[in-house]
Amino acid sequence: MTLLEKFVGTSNEILWTYILIVLLIGLGIYFTIKTKFVQFRMFGEMVRLLGDGVEDTAKGKEGVSSFGAFCISTASRVGTGNLAGVALAISTGGPGAVFWMWLIALIGSASAFVEATLAQIYKVKDKDGFRGGPAYYMEKALRQRWMGILFAVLITLCFGLVFNSVQANTITLALETAYGFDRWITGLFITVLTAFVIFGGVKRIAKVAEIIVPVMAGGYVLLALYIILTNITLLPDVFATIFSSAFGLQEAAGGTMGAALMMGIKRGLFSNEAGMGSAPNAAATASVSHPVKQGLIQSLGVFVDTLLICSATSFIVLLSDAYKNQNLEGIAIVQTALSSHIGLWAGSFIAIAVFLFAFSSVVGNYYYGETNIEFMNTNKTWLLVYRLAVIGMVMFGSLAKVSIVWDMADLFMALMAVTNLIAIGLLGKIAFAALADYTRQKRQGADPVFYRNSIPGLKDVECWPEQDTRAEVATSKTTE
Repeated sequence: MTLLEKFVGTSNEILWTYILIVLLIGLGIYFTIKTKFVQFRMFGEMVRLLGDGVEDTAKGKEGVSSFGAFCISTASRVGTGNLAGVALAISTGGPGAVFWMWLIALIGSASAFVEATLAQIYKVKDKDGFRGGPAYYMEKALRQRWMGILFAVLITLCFGLVFNSVQANTITLALETAYGFDRWITGLFITVLTAFVIFGGVKRIAKVAEIIVPVMAGGYVLLALYIILTNITLLPDVFATIFSSAFGLQEAAGGTMGAALMMGIKRGLFSNEAGMGSAPNAAATASVSHPVKQGLIQSLGVFVDTLLICSATSFIVLLSDAYKNQNLEGIAIVQTALSSHIGLWAGSFIAIAVFLFAFSSVVGNYYYGETNIEFMNTNKTWLLVYRLAVIGMVMFGSLAKVSIVWDMADLFMALMAVTNLIAIGLLGKIAFAALADYTRQKRQGADPVFYRNSIPGLKDVECWPEQDTRAEVATSKTTE
């Protein structure tokens, strides 16, 4: 294990220090400027579109509603990264890590818009409606199937295997801390439940998770709001601590400013997944009249995840001294902090919340892997091998040392993100053109509709029809 830890640690240092930070921040700023700050100027439109998504459910369209796709990606996003990940970032990188999480969300939401819009444009039809994601736009738009296969392998390893081990790790640790449950027994229970889901009950359990997770997320945010209001006089000190830790001269001189930046970006990306290439797999399933609609909704998902739920955890932790206790790590920090605010029942609340959040993430993560397995090969044997590997990694994660599990997650996440960021950097102009088309139609007072010839030169687009300009002219004359 020592050799593995050394290899993973060295690889992470190279990827996160010299490559990924430049790509994440650089492309995030580039997309923000090229879209004219779409994540801010169209925030009201994002919220409005959620309502349209609910209406789409009743229209009987292929695929899922826009709101449904938002829930699927949110179920995957809202997991251990929002609880254990934030606490780990603060305990390792200091309070300044929170600022960098916020920044990566504000910038990264533009990247989320671009990747989700591209996923919608290049989605394909399947038996359930639509599927798609980075592997598909790498093959169709870049004409680089090898790159799509590389991404498909990485996301399958990252989400289906490594991330699911992280979710299982956090569940067993939370239940051990709250109730003293043996991690072997808990791990075995989670493994059996996972096997039940992926071998036959995916859709049924996923539907239940889509209801439970928003309720739990809402309850968690309300609890955090109560804690903030009861400690309102300490809030200015918390903000001062966050900003001074992120930019303070003392932190810069001591090297902890760099640690805060690294941990903030790593944990922020793990949580909101902006630019990573995971959420586009969910975005592609939506039935919408224009790709930009889902791009905007997925951009909103980044705000909900980081600025709302991650901030809730940050304030709960920073309004206590739990993060300064070196004997605590991960989810145990959140449980201890919450207990100091509302009493011993907090441990049980977090344990239940973690179980619901993390298990729904296991289901969502599994779906991402299965979708990309289908991209590579439709042979059912490969799917069986993948399912068995997922079950094995859930059991491994239930018992593994916390640090190596998170470090492996960082490595696969970085490799996956680099591959996707290169692709969306090359394809960004297509998303910009789609946004321009959407904005033009909105200015005309229309409900935007997309056609494959809405963008000149667009090729290999399967699910969007050709616009019949002759019919459009005839309709216009009839209307007049």
